[in-house]
Amino acid sequence: MPAGISLLWICAMIPYVITLEFKHHSAKDLESFLQRVHTSWPSITNLYSIGKSIEGVDLWVLAIGKDPKVHTVGTPEVKYIGNIHGDELVGREMLLHLIEHLVENYGKDPTITKIINSTRIHIMPSVNPDGYAMTDLENQCLSSSTGRYNKAGSDLNRNFPDYLQENKLPLQPETEAVINWILNETFVLSLSLHGGALVASYPYDNFKGDVNKQGYSKCPDDDVFIHLAKNFSYNHAGMFYGDECEGIPTFTDGITNGADWYPFEGGMQDFNYLVGQCFELTIELSCCKNPAASELETFWNESHNSLLSFFQLVHLGVKGQVLYSDGKPIENATVKVQGRDNINPFRTNQKGEYYRLLLPGNYTLEVTVPKGHSQSVKVEVFDKEPNLSALVVNFNFSITDGPSTTETYQGSNIAGIVEQNIILLIFSVLFSFIHF
Repeated sequence: MPAGISLLWICAMIPYVITLEFKHHSAKDLESFLQRVHTSWPSITNLYSIGKSIEGVDLWVLAIGKDPKVHTVGTPEVKYIGNIHGDELVGREMLLHLIEHLVENYGKDPTITKIINSTRIHIMPSVNPDGYAMTDLENQCLSSSTGRYNKAGSDLNRNFPDYLQENKLPLQPETEAVINWILNETFVLSLSLHGGALVASYPYDNFKGDVNKQGYSKCPDDDVFIHLAKNFSYNHAGMFYGDECEGIPTFTDGITNGADWYPFEGGMQDFNYLVGQCFELTIELSCCKNPAASELETFWNESHNSLLSFFQLVHLGVKGQVLYSDGKPIENATVKVQGRDNINPFRTNQKGEYYRLLLPGNYTLEVTVPKGHSQSVKVEVFDKEPNLSALVVNFNFSITDGPSTTETYQGSNIAGIVEQNIILLIFSVLFSFIHF
């Protein structure tokens, strides 16, 4: 083979190295970048669109993972969303640079490699491309502009169904696309990136029933959300100070309950938690909503540690499957944590899976299958798992839905290490119906 041809063949075998410029990227630039990434790293990426904006622009998502095209049992799904307000530009650009950082360091950086191998990541840089197109990129630091809204003049972060108070606004196509996406994936953890402040906000954004109520709106998993928010804030270069933006309230530890800051209806964050069983934070990344392109690299340096470390939090708590004794998954079984009265109980997906983010501690899980039979189990959740895997607790119901049992699990390495014949022997001795 001639030397020149040989060199070309070798170069073709090496993934294309992408150097993403710190600038504001148009919809065409964004799509071109995502296509190049997928072409260069096809084994760990999958590029897909969840729908179109009013102007017909694709709402692109890049999935990154060991099995990027399909959900794998036991692998939690995480999503990062940017630019729901079209004139809030920093999050959009940070997500493009995050994509570049992840794919180029896969197989090189041990932590990033472990994250990608244990998690399916979905990154959507812009949910409001029409608003972005209407934004004056040179008119910096406006408090608000027409670009905030979609082409129909709707604030997409006020457009989601609200289960705390009725939201009568007609759904926009971008909102419908995100809703369908949430309901058809098994998302466990999520970030929505905004601008205009520097703070990590968590549910609830609204109050149940009382439109005039003010103050802290506490959800059943308040402790988990505070932990998630502090993790992001403390890993950020300045967010944890809580007082970085002029004219914005001081936030202790750089975090806030959404309603305690200001309540509103129809937020994506509450919808994720109440309907999608997904713990979402709203992250305000910059005091200025639309800063100059020359400042974007500084924002990346300040926030990339937070964006990377947050992925690992999807492995907190407990996960598992609810199955019949013949191995058939049980869909729509409720999984309740004693003492946490969720408005909509967490339920298993089509593969019988559940994921439940919990902090270290002792809990009682109660699983009820559609025919009404239930099992309860006491579990001890330990601190962050070194192998990025939550405590695995599976539930096994007989075909005839036998009597309920209660048992205690400790640790996270029990599941999956005992063979079926040993389990059956334990069943016969202990008269229990626990399946690891």
